[in-house]
Amino acid sequence: MLDGALALALPVRFGQQLTVTEQPHLSGHHWVSFDHQGRPWFEGCFSPTGAYVSGNEEKTGNRLENLFQAIERQRPDFWLGRLPLRFETQLTFPRQWGLGSSSTLVAALAAWAEVDAFQLLADTFGGSGYDVACAHAHQPILYQRRDGRGHYVECPYAPPFADNICFVYLGKKQDSREGIARYRESVKDSPRLIEGISRLTMDFLAARTVKEGVEILEAHERLVGDALQLPKVKERYFYNFPGAVKSLGAWGGDFVMALSDKPAEATRQYFRVKGFETVFTWREMAL
Repeated sequence: MLDGALALALPVRFGQQLTVTEQPHLSGHHWVSFDHQGRPWFEGCFSPTGAYVSGNEEKTGNRLENLFQAIERQRPDFWLGRLPLRFETQLTFPRQWGLGSSSTLVAALAAWAEVDAFQLLADTFGGSGYDVACAHAHQPILYQRRDGRGHYVECPYAPPFADNICFVYLGKKQDSREGIARYRESVKDSPRLIEGISRLTMDFLAARTVKEGVEILEAHERLVGDALQLPKVKERYFYNFPGAVKSLGAWGGDFVMALSDKPAEATRQYFRVKGFETVFTWREMAL
C-alpha cells in the first residue's frame, strides 16, 4: 500500500475516543490517556502553544508535541487566543493489540482541529494512511495511494465465507515504522509486487468459496514473504492448521487472519490449544 497497491481494509468495532474541554483555570494544556480499563497510562502538561513540558512518559509527550506542531503547520494561527484545554483519550481495546491507537488518535485530533488527517499522519507517524481511512469509514474500504495521496471508497463487503474467518492476536506487537523501514530496505521490485497484490485484492473480493479464499491468501503470503525475505507466519507457528493464516498490519506480528473450511468455533479452539486466547470471529471484529 505504501507504493500504490490496491488493498481491502476492514474497520473494526474497537477504537479510541477523544474529548477536549476548555479549562480556563489552567496555565497550559493538560493531556490524560486512559486504557481500555479506564486506567490512566499517560498524563502530561503542555505549554499554551503545544510544547511538551512534563509528564510520566517523555516519548509519548514528544509524539503529542509533534502532532500539535504538525497541526500548527496546517493552521498557523491555531493556538492564537485559545484557552487552556484538557485532552482525554479513551481506548476500547488493550494498547498492545496494535489495532490503531496511533491512527485513531491522528483521525480524532485532525477532526477536532479541522485539519487534513492524511497530511497530519504524513507529517508525524508516516505510513500508507489506510488505517486513518478506516477510522473514518463505517464499512470495509478499498484503499489505494495515488500521487502521494490516499484514496478510498467504502464497499458493502462481507465474504460469503465470513463465518469461517477468525482474527487471532499473536502477542507480538509490531512497530509500524520499523515495518515500513524493513519494506523500504528489502523490496527491490515494487511495480511487480504492487501489480500482484492489487490483483489478489480483486481476486479475494470475487472469491465465493473457502477454497478460493484460502488459495488467494496463501498466494498473498508467498508474494509478500518472498519480497520481504521473511518467513510466513503459518510456517513458523501453525504448520498443521487446516487452512490459510495471513499476516496483517506490520508483517509478522499483531493479529493474523485465519480462514478454514472448519466453523469459526473450531478454529478458535485450535488457536486456544496453541496458547492464543484472543480470537475473534469476523462478526465480532468487523464494524
